[in-house]
Amino acid sequence: MKKSFKSKNGQIPCPVFFPDATRAVIKTLDMEDVRQTKTKGILVNTYHLYHDLGRKILKKFEGIRGFMDWQGGIISDSGGFQVMSLAKSLGGKVTDEGVSFSVSKKKRVKLTPEKSIEFQMLLKPDMVVALDDFTVPNSRPEQARETVERTVLWAKRSKQEFIKQCEINNLPEKDRPYILGVVHGGEDLNLRQECTQRLLEIGFDGYGYGGWPIKNNGEFNYEVAERMVKDIPLKQYFLYGLGIGKPEEVVVLSKMGFDIFDCVLPTRDARHKRLYVYTAKSIEEIDINQKGFYRFLTPDQEKHYSDDSPVSRACDCLLCKHYSRAYLWHLFKIEEMTALRLATIHNLRFYSILMEKLTKERL
Repeated sequence: MKKSFKSKNGQIPCPVFFPDATRAVIKTLDMEDVRQTKTKGILVNTYHLYHDLGRKILKKFEGIRGFMDWQGGIISDSGGFQVMSLAKSLGGKVTDEGVSFSVSKKKRVKLTPEKSIEFQMLLKPDMVVALDDFTVPNSRPEQARETVERTVLWAKRSKQEFIKQCEINNLPEKDRPYILGVVHGGEDLNLRQECTQRLLEIGFDGYGYGGWPIKNNGEFNYEVAERMVKDIPLKQYFLYGLGIGKPEEVVVLSKMGFDIFDCVLPTRDARHKRLYVYTAKSIEEIDINQKGFYRFLTPDQEKHYSDDSPVSRACDCLLCKHYSRAYLWHLFKIEEMTALRLATIHNLRFYSILMEKLTKERL
């Protein structure tokens, strides 16, 4: 089923992967580097940008897009995951009103659904996300129920604030960003179904797989994804795999009907000497339906010391077109920052190739 994501600079075919540009930057790269990898969109972090930039700079640059010189798609997360993590570690509180915690003796941070949406609208992204209450792994039934009730409550308030901000900014329907609701309920499929139905009644443009998607045995919880696919009309709404990024998981969820993914994996792994490499001999020969269609390469292993071959022959990134494994080994050995840049460029191109292959399967 063909679907596209509307950005301020054109339509982006789905599925699409948004690497995390948490503080309006992908570490070690500038935005021209990112463009060259054929990455179509990025995700920015609401909490960190609120803390780092504030409102004045965003108003001056008319949003985050002009500030960072990015013409692709932009999604802003709600900031809730970071704030709730900090609240729990710093003895803060999560109530129906919002999340609050002290960052110092004189400063207390409070995030509400209204504040989250208001600030996201200042960022002027292509999609904003309703504030949600994360269902932690191994939650007791009553805890999972509480997070769903609060997620639905916050979703209603987020939607109301979204409409208010659109009216304040005189945004007609065609110029409004998408708004995403997030489905919670842990591993309880009935609770997930209930959460989905209640969010559908509120009305969003897309619905996200919220919470921790990994089971206690380490396996991905595809049952929750399947439940969402059954409950949400795929032709009408986006399905978003929040924080989901392992290539094999992206492939499976895309085939189910999921449209959008974001994750720190490709960029973080690159900085930790973990490169994604297709096992095919060329881009044309890549078969993402084949088990083991990719593997990991650790560039500083001794066997690469004198290897004159590229990192991957099934890649056309800056690293693979111009440099050998031996040269990358050398850069990592001498702790040269260029190694991190080249590795990050490569991993982002790996993911954009993956999206190209998945998009072709939907045509």
